[in-house]
Amino acid sequence: MIELLIAFGVVALAMPIVMKLLGRKGFFVAALVPLAGFVWTLAQTSAVLDGDYPQQTLAWVPELGLVGEFRLDTLSWIMALLVTGIGALVLIYSARYFSRTASGLGRFAAFFVAFAGAMFGVVTTDNTLILYTMWELTTVFSFLLIGHYRDRRASRRAAMEAIIVTTAGGLAMLGGVILLGELPGGSYSLTELVDAASAGTLLDGAPGGIGTGYVTTAVVLILLGALSKSAILPFHFWLPAAMAAPTPVSAYLHAAAMVKAGVYLVARLAPGFADMDVWLWIIIPAGLFTMILGGYRALRQNDTKLVLAYGTVSQLGFMLVLVGYGTAEVALAGLAVIMAHALFKSALFLSVGIVDWMTGTRDLRELSGLGRRRPVLAVAAGLAVLSMSGVPPFAGYVGKEAALHALTYGSALDLVVAWIIVLGSVLTLAYGLRFWWGCFWDKPGVEPTELKNRSVIIIAPPVILATASLVFGLVPSWWESLLIAHADLYPGEPGHLTLWAGFGLAVVMTLIVIVGGIILFAMRSPFEDLQRRVAVPFSAEGAYRRIVVGLEHFAGDVTGRVQSGSQPMYLSIILVTAAVAGTGALLFGNTAVDMDFRWFDSVYQLPVVIIACIAAVLAARARRRLKAVLLLSISGYSVALIYELHGAPDLALTQVLVETVTLVVFVLVLRRLPAYFSNRPMATSRWFRASLGVVVGACVGAYAFIAANARQHPPVSSQFASEAYDFGYGKNIVNVTLVDIRAWDTMGEISVVVACAIGVASLLFIRDREGRIDPRRNIAKPDTKYRVWLRPQDDDQLRLAAEKLDAQMRERQVRAPGRNRRWLPGASTLAPARRSVIFEVGTRLVYHTMLIGSLFLLFSGHNLPGGGFAGGLLAGIALTMRYLAGGRYELGAAMPLHPGILMGSGLMVATLAGLAPIVAGGTTLQSARFDLVMPIFGEVKFATAIIFDIGVYLVVLGLVLEILRSLGAEVDRHGELEGLDADDSVVPTPKGDRRKEIVTLREAKESST
Repeated sequence: MIELLIAFGVVALAMPIVMKLLGRKGFFVAALVPLAGFVWTLAQTSAVLDGDYPQQTLAWVPELGLVGEFRLDTLSWIMALLVTGIGALVLIYSARYFSRTASGLGRFAAFFVAFAGAMFGVVTTDNTLILYTMWELTTVFSFLLIGHYRDRRASRRAAMEAIIVTTAGGLAMLGGVILLGELPGGSYSLTELVDAASAGTLLDGAPGGIGTGYVTTAVVLILLGALSKSAILPFHFWLPAAMAAPTPVSAYLHAAAMVKAGVYLVARLAPGFADMDVWLWIIIPAGLFTMILGGYRALRQNDTKLVLAYGTVSQLGFMLVLVGYGTAEVALAGLAVIMAHALFKSALFLSVGIVDWMTGTRDLRELSGLGRRRPVLAVAAGLAVLSMSGVPPFAGYVGKEAALHALTYGSALDLVVAWIIVLGSVLTLAYGLRFWWGCFWDKPGVEPTELKNRSVIIIAPPVILATASLVFGLVPSWWESLLIAHADLYPGEPGHLTLWAGFGLAVVMTLIVIVGGIILFAMRSPFEDLQRRVAVPFSAEGAYRRIVVGLEHFAGDVTGRVQSGSQPMYLSIILVTAAVAGTGALLFGNTAVDMDFRWFDSVYQLPVVIIACIAAVLAARARRRLKAVLLLSISGYSVALIYELHGAPDLALTQVLVETVTLVVFVLVLRRLPAYFSNRPMATSRWFRASLGVVVGACVGAYAFIAANARQHPPVSSQFASEAYDFGYGKNIVNVTLVDIRAWDTMGEISVVVACAIGVASLLFIRDREGRIDPRRNIAKPDTKYRVWLRPQDDDQLRLAAEKLDAQMRERQVRAPGRNRRWLPGASTLAPARRSVIFEVGTRLVYHTMLIGSLFLLFSGHNLPGGGFAGGLLAGIALTMRYLAGGRYELGAAMPLHPGILMGSGLMVATLAGLAPIVAGGTTLQSARFDLVMPIFGEVKFATAIIFDIGVYLVVLGLVLEILRSLGAEVDRHGELEGLDADDSVVPTPKGDRRKEIVTLREAKESST
């Protein structure tokens, strides 16, 4: 089973390529996978009938209960045969239904195969969480298939209706699944869950004995998911709307597969839960009303596909009542109807598709004389209609007759249900005859419909399915032997499937169905007039649309009020919500903690905390932006000192480096902002912000204090020291945790870092996708007009300096190639007022030392303070010094690589380091140690986690370089362009007219203002 699911996935991924190479013939290739599934399922028949059910288990996330348990019992076996067998026939049918020039066939085939695989997973899994996963996959793929014709508004709307309704039901079902899984005696295994419910060991209370009614709530939630999936009232409206999909989709998803998922889930759970009052009060009324409503609405449709769509809704209600009724005899009839319906309804949908394919219309008022010219198709459709209507000796009759026989010998409720089924069956025969008459009969006054296409391949699937409906009806006892095992799970005797059970009330009911259906069909015209005159004041579809429109308006109003563009408002909402929610949980959550309060661990911590608080208050009061940033940095460095005093040098080192890089980022951004904050008095808004800051700070402190004192079990980190040394082969607990114990977290974090860096860079470079920063440029060329932090009057000085510098460089390269390279050549491009000799000399002295120090932190971090993160930050700070000392051209000379290369290389190194242990027979991200003896160094212990740490080092270095490139060099370039005088002396650069770019920048600035 697991292998088949993988095959479905692989073929689905390959279908776009296959369809591109083979055209519509690729559908034959797509049909091979469901055909193989059908053959495999058929081969398991003897094992299933003997009760030796095939099972497979695959551990996925066992800690969360996500275990891939797959089991092929009787019900799964029946559904798997329908899913795979009809799926293969529909794919073969599609090879002729679509034209050679149709677009999107690769996408359609891929989604269809993927949907078939997901549906196969739904009916074979025994784990409720995996069931929900597959359930939602069918929702997604059905959305994509229904909306196949993306240029048609009806298709898009129908797809949206289907996914909204079924996803809402699916989320409700997930809540019920989790409730049943967590209850005392509950389970995430379907088999164990039903057994527990049947045995009465499923306790109606939450863990700890809190509250009652949890089983009832869970059952209601699960039934909501089943009803929405199977288009049962009040969710029935999405199925007829979904007829905007291609006919193969309707024949498979809405007749044989997807809509059966809800009925399947009810049949799966009914043996354990059908004795609950809430179960019967939901299943019986919803199913019977749906049966009558669907049949009534089918009689007024002129589109033959809509006739079948509303007929499907009616039949789904019928099947839901039978499989959920709770007795073995009715359940056996329900299983028979499920199989019969899949055969005759898919045959009818495929027949409608052929009629549309041959004539170009589905309007029964325009079709005439088709039966005489396509007798094989007419006969096949006629057989399917008779089976759907419950006429002997077809499969549909066998199931319906068994249901009526079971219900006519029971209670008064059984008899009422039976007569409602009779009424629904009358409607079924009436709209079935109307459908066949509309498609194939010679209508007076209507010209014979012109036929455009002909194909044996496209007619074969409906003929096979219609013939199967007749064959199964002729051998009911053999058919019964296939279904009886699941019916035995229900209470009571299962009864029998037969063509003749003796004369009784059930026979009378069948005669009433046949006579009543024929009379209603004969009186179709006055009945249609009556339907047109009788207006229903309420419709589920109208309610859905009003709800959707109301939600859109509500969302628009909320967005208009909340999304005002004010960052203080956004932060206020977030902080108020966090404070109120957290405080409410503490006040009303019966929180009891021991107040173990300790003011400090060391007396030296007190002055540091006081300094941090004073700096924070002064930062809030500062008017100059730069002053506020520096004061914030003092608070940050104070936190680092607290770490150091607490005995965490690694955290202190990382905090210092992070604070330094953050300070640089702030300073780079502040260059483009006014020097002062707005000068406003202490108005109400400022008092509110100050008060909010105090309240949130107090709440966060209280949360931390209470959380620390509420611990009931030893912390996980208590074992980190031994695990870090025994399994991570390092003494630095922090670094080993990052690269070994919780390496998966680090992998996710560096992936997010790369994604964020790329996103920020794309936003800042959106004007110029090619970029203007040449990482290989180390000086300004004499033939260019670049200004780096220059005033317009400094331009001649720059040109002369650049020419002189370039000549010196060329002369030195001629005398001694590769030697006598000048340090900080980019500094010569700066205006004299912007240069600092002391800073340049200092940069020359410490740059290489900082790089070596960063490598030391990288390679020693496994046992000493440091690591790839700290080393990468230190190397980034070294690059920052080069940039601040020499400008944006110096940055290109210092690191002539694109930041994306560094980050991508780092991510690749980390990924390979994680995958390499698998090749050696280990697990992902597992570390290994090698003891080496090296010259000079002596005995060396090498842990492979250092390779992962190198990847982290490169990612962090690339991130800092991207910050310098985006917020530094690119901001410099914009400032230079905006500072130029738009006069006639502007010289065009190799990239184009600079003056034109200046005007664009100024216009953009004015429009944003």
